[in-house]
Amino acid sequence: MKARSMGRWQLATRRKSLEAVVADGERAGLHRRLGAGSLLVLGVANILGAGIYVVTGTAAASFAGPAVVLAFVLAALACGFTGLCYAELSSVIPVSGSAYSYCQVTLGEGAAWALAWMVILEYLLAAAAVAAGFAGYLTSLLGDWHVAVPLALATSSVTASQQGGHTELAFSGGINLVAMLAVLAAAAVQIAGVGRSAWANLVLVLIKIAVLLAFVAVGSQFIDAANWRPFLPANEGGFAYGWPGVLRAAAMLFFAYLGFETVSMAAAEARQPRRDVPVGILGSLVVCTVLYIAAGAVLTGLVPFRELGVPDPVALAVDRIGWPGFAVLIKIGALTGLGSVLLANAYGASRISLSIARDGLLPAFFTRVHPKLGTPWLASVAFGAASALLAALLPISILGDLICLGIASAFIVVCIAVMWLRSRRPDLRGGFRVPLGGVWIGRTWIGVVPVLGIVMCLAMMAPVLGDMVAQVRRGDVLPASILVVYVLAGALLYLGYGQRRARRQVQDSNA
Repeated sequence: MKARSMGRWQLATRRKSLEAVVADGERAGLHRRLGAGSLLVLGVANILGAGIYVVTGTAAASFAGPAVVLAFVLAALACGFTGLCYAELSSVIPVSGSAYSYCQVTLGEGAAWALAWMVILEYLLAAAAVAAGFAGYLTSLLGDWHVAVPLALATSSVTASQQGGHTELAFSGGINLVAMLAVLAAAAVQIAGVGRSAWANLVLVLIKIAVLLAFVAVGSQFIDAANWRPFLPANEGGFAYGWPGVLRAAAMLFFAYLGFETVSMAAAEARQPRRDVPVGILGSLVVCTVLYIAAGAVLTGLVPFRELGVPDPVALAVDRIGWPGFAVLIKIGALTGLGSVLLANAYGASRISLSIARDGLLPAFFTRVHPKLGTPWLASVAFGAASALLAALLPISILGDLICLGIASAFIVVCIAVMWLRSRRPDLRGGFRVPLGGVWIGRTWIGVVPVLGIVMCLAMMAPVLGDMVAQVRRGDVLPASILVVYVLAGALLYLGYGQRRARRQVQDSNA
């Protein structure tokens, strides 16, 4: 029993060499066809959409009020520090898999699996949340054209509402078929090939940026400054407004910046990854943050913040302007933005599953790359089906907190990985290094930027975990139950399948 226990521990803590990780990326069979421009488009496509079109209204109505623009800044700072770390690591380790690959090199297989399992959850839930928003805007647009979508086909099976300061869940009797079809369509485009997905993303990004700028330009002419007072509403207890509310809103908006991680996952398909990946990561963060802040200010200036707790806040805002034609244009732009996020999310989910399965921790069919299209098509099918099911059944409110925890966990590991590689492999020289330097404590390098990234991520996680505990005490156990069941399932999968495959690989390599 002791030997078996030691065997499991040794497997969980074994590290993969940096050279082996890079070699695996070269053998993956993916085509190197993406340049800096395509990577920038990929990042913007994934970032822009969910933040302003879906969750900004809830963040303002429930937590921050007009100070939601400060929440965008806080979330951007956390992502910016981590983005710099991603840029350095991706220039040294130019493979798909992103944080999973970095964790393999630093903390070992067990920690890498735990991280990857949370990132998988993050992508599944993000796709479902974005698709739910897509369904809301499509229903609103069709309503403007006097086409009524049956409520039972655009409402999740489980609904959530705020009653007396707590969340109450109910079964609607419907199924969000619109959201389900949106996820499946994105998976189909991704399977068709990354080159065609990149072109589709380019068109979507150009359209949605133009429409978002139009919303800011026109909407700013109709702002009622009284809606911005008070800019920071007084705290009403817990995370309802005040500075605690701003921090809670920042955590909710965190997942809207997920796009730059998708850029790092594309390193194995970049023509010059050491140059192009950092440009894609940092460039997409800057572009999207500026647009988010401007649009968030206009949104809260058009509508009193307490009225913004709807799945389609931008649609509500443009309807207040009183220009029906302009409202239709903006709703089309919102659908365009959310569609591009779904495409980029499908890309990231399939790539990280490819990396995990290549190491034997997921079934081998995830590694199958289509011989003509050059894409991991079976992985795309699996993730598309799972995300579609979640989109059909669960509301956005249940998904958001779990997404934040997955993202923050991955980001913390990335920040640690930078310091580990600087300390253990000072011989490595990539095309980018995080700024502001650091200090050496013994043989360990402690960087200013990585430490700031870790602190900011912990600050994002704290209010989410605190709120989840409070929900359990009030009787709303569904979010916590989903998290616990998912974590236990991941542990059983790793111990029962992943370690058995890993042990077989070790035996084969020693034979």
